[in-house]
Amino acid sequence: MRVVLTGATGMVGQGVLRECLLDPEITEVVAVGRTPIPQQHPRLRQLTVSDLAKPSLRPEELAGFDACFFCAGVSSFRMPEEQYTHLTYELTLSFARALLPFNPAMTFLYVSGAGTDSTEKGRVMWARVKGRTENALLHLGFKDAYMFRPGFIQPLHGIRSKTRLYQFFYDLLTPVLPILTRRLKNSIVTTEQLGRAMIAVGRTGYARYILDPADINSF
Repeated sequence: MRVVLTGATGMVGQGVLRECLLDPEITEVVAVGRTPIPQQHPRLRQLTVSDLAKPSLRPEELAGFDACFFCAGVSSFRMPEEQYTHLTYELTLSFARALLPFNPAMTFLYVSGAGTDSTEKGRVMWARVKGRTENALLHLGFKDAYMFRPGFIQPLHGIRSKTRLYQFFYDLLTPVLPILTRRLKNSIVTTEQLGRAMIAVGRTGYARYILDPADINSF
């Protein structure tokens, strides 16, 4: 199984990359992003681009993949809708469209978020934009596309969020996370479980195209 991964410098992407490199059935991971990552591994290859929305890659660098794990994303905190739409909807769709002609049999897996608005008409800006992005990906033409909607994501194995505010809350909640996990097991996923679930769905598919925390934790 050959996979493309975006967002490998972020918390979610770090977790997914870790699980990919631990899985012996994944023969190659190509991490595409603006910033190089420190990891080195015989099955890891990095492609640095200036803009994911316009990936200046040769066709041979894009072809022959089984799955794309799209983990790149930004916080909507204090961000205008136009900018968030560009960095979420437009960037994601541009990258997906660049992959599609060379990978018609690819499965595209997108990390969205709990509360995403599939109607695209709700009051919450980020939820509308995420819903629009999901809907477009589901109809783009890949062999399969799956939307992952984790709730609270617990980072494991030394993984940290690049967003200081998020990391502050992770540090603050660390002492009580075991209790919260037991009581809210269908609202909390770990970076490890999310990575394993994406690999499993990318490999064999799933009964539903939108996966909530309970689905993710079932793997």
